[in-house]
Amino acid sequence: MRELIVLGTASQVPTRHRNHNGYLLRWDGEGILFDPGEGTQRQMLRAGVAAHDLTRICVTHFHGDHSLGVAGVVQRINLDRVPHPVTAYYPASGGRFFHRLRYATAYRETVALREVPVHQDGELPGPDAFTLTARRLSHPVEAFGYRLQEPDSRRMLPDRLAAHGVQGPDVGRLLKEGELRGVRLADVSEHRPGQRFAFVMDTRLCDGVYALADGCDMLVIESTFLDEDVRLAEEHGHLTAGQAAKVAVESGVRHLVLTHFSQRYGDPAVFAEQARAAGFEGELTVAADLMRVPMPRRRP
Repeated sequence: MRELIVLGTASQVPTRHRNHNGYLLRWDGEGILFDPGEGTQRQMLRAGVAAHDLTRICVTHFHGDHSLGVAGVVQRINLDRVPHPVTAYYPASGGRFFHRLRYATAYRETVALREVPVHQDGELPGPDAFTLTARRLSHPVEAFGYRLQEPDSRRMLPDRLAAHGVQGPDVGRLLKEGELRGVRLADVSEHRPGQRFAFVMDTRLCDGVYALADGCDMLVIESTFLDEDVRLAEEHGHLTAGQAAKVAVESGVRHLVLTHFSQRYGDPAVFAEQARAAGFEGELTVAADLMRVPMPRRRP
């Protein structure tokens, strides 16, 4: 299963209908929690997400709407005695904030929580199934976005395997070696592009935004302001709906998820209108709390 579960979509101030940030990416056996803001633990309960589902926590920066939920989530992981290690990624410059959140109150530690401070752009330690990278963003405090990329592979074609008499253990040998008894891997398979996901929060337009979004199947990106308030967006280190959509257009994004909305706007439909006006023609989601967004089908 690969899907995004939206736990909260508000920027800075929660509203009656929007909780502070929180996004869980289910990716096969991984559960990656991005930017757990205040109230994330309760939103997890409402969304049917258990502490046992979490394998990684990624914090983009240490403003409260993106990190105050760390304390509750970490303690819940330990209270529920999650049986596997959990890895937490965060900007290295905010190490003191993470430490304060991790040990905000007394509790018994029962789970191995591995901290990975992010110092610079580049690949982060993670599983073999995908590559997790970080890129620096442009915000008043140090911030990083995250990108998950699955390696390309080959899809075996049963009819071609049968036609060439390849079956049983020989299929694995051919996949590993590339050729078996004159049959080439290309004869019985086709290219299978790996899926790509990016998470971009509080930032102005910068090189890091485009590097993260490049060729993504799904891009989750902040659109705090509407286009008419572009000066406010620049001043406070944020994007508008139109800017986020233009990034998606120029980067070849297939599914654009807009989120992190200022409380000053009441009608979420306007964000979609401005994204379309900016030229984005792909699949578009204006995020709402407790929404589930499946990853797109693989590229042909």
